[in-house]
Amino acid sequence: MTRPNFIIAIDGYSSCGKSTVAKALAKKLHFVFIDSGAMYRAVTLYFLRHNVDLDDTAAVVQALADIHIDFIPNTAQTQILLNGEDISEEIRQMAVSEQVSEVSAIKEVRHAMVAQQQKLGSHRNIVMDGRDIGTTVFPDADLKIFMTASPSVRAERRYAELTAKGENVTMEEIQENLSHRDHIDSTREESPLRQAADAFILDNSDLTQDQQLEIVLNEYYRRKEA
Repeated sequence: MTRPNFIIAIDGYSSCGKSTVAKALAKKLHFVFIDSGAMYRAVTLYFLRHNVDLDDTAAVVQALADIHIDFIPNTAQTQILLNGEDISEEIRQMAVSEQVSEVSAIKEVRHAMVAQQQKLGSHRNIVMDGRDIGTTVFPDADLKIFMTASPSVRAERRYAELTAKGENVTMEEIQENLSHRDHIDSTREESPLRQAADAFILDNSDLTQDQQLEIVLNEYYRRKEA
């Protein structure tokens, strides 16, 4: 390797368990976990709070200049701070989910977040998950994982997650939201969701979290020893 640190990039569709695997992997390997999706959700939340017009490029650029995102690890979970405020729970609400793909598709937003992500992973061993980590953010990542699961499994997981938090949503709303996000993520002009040619594919439709972690760990050790 030309750099001293090891980078693991995990990409894939929404609600297929990327963050769950990434967190467990980072904990096991004592790497830093960086949730790139949370960064786009933080931007989305800021835009919603400040009524930023997504079609107004000048307004978007001005807003981005005022957005500062940090990750603070602790024993429970990594906190996501937006300008010093813990927004870890709020960014998971349906209102943000309904807008995040549109916000993420904006060129200026992606450029700003990719720059922050590359800086975060420049000197540390990291696990980063998202949509374009192995293709755009870290195309030279040491290990690339592309995760997927059947639409029905993904919808069930997302429904369980939201209802457990007390949100009043229907399965139909979840399915429509996931389908909409898949379309936007895969067809956007700037850094679309796609599988890197050298990615290890993990379909976890019928796998437990422990099984997923074991598979990814085995792939990590195989690459590390190569």
